[in-house]
Amino acid sequence: MGHDPKAPTRRGFIAATAALGATALASPALALTGSTEIESDLSGAVSRNLSSFRALDWRPYFADLRGGAILADTQSRALHFWSEDESVYRLFPSSVPLTADLTRLGRTEIIKKVEGPDWRPTPSMRERNPEWPEYIPAGPDNPLGTHALWLTWQYYRIHGTHDTRKIGRRSSNGCIGLYNEHIAELFALSKVGTQVMLI
Repeated sequence: MGHDPKAPTRRGFIAATAALGATALASPALALTGSTEIESDLSGAVSRNLSSFRALDWRPYFADLRGGAILADTQSRALHFWSEDESVYRLFPSSVPLTADLTRLGRTEIIKKVEGPDWRPTPSMRERNPEWPEYIPAGPDNPLGTHALWLTWQYYRIHGTHDTRKIGRRSSNGCIGLYNEHIAELFALSKVGTQVMLI
């Protein structure tokens, strides 16, 4: 079966989603410029990802929605949120870890919420990238963007990013990244105790 050139593509979908946050894209800050690896060629990386970027039912993944639930799918590069009373469902494009060895899968939960997070690279990041600074305060150069959700797993976060090129790609050192406007929405909807699952 041939490829339909008029069919929606993953790249087109990501571009359209990014356009919604045009104000954030007008002058993006590039945190740690030149030191962040990003999967460069998307054409062969995820086949027909648009079909994977679809609404899901929470039941195959969670026993209940107590405290709300977040599902981060590292294959479709999408993050799903369901509120406890099922009145709210959100679906966001996300960045995912760059390699399998940086990826942690399984169940965790939110243990801390921070608006305007600061950032310190982990020991393993400093080992791989000794040129990186030891500390970056909150602001436009911070790799965690405007908001961050701490998980029970040490060093793992769901956070924003000022570098909008990362969304929809394998580009992180283990965290799940969202556009700043999307992490702000998720930050408002979630709470300490919200259950999280990475698949």
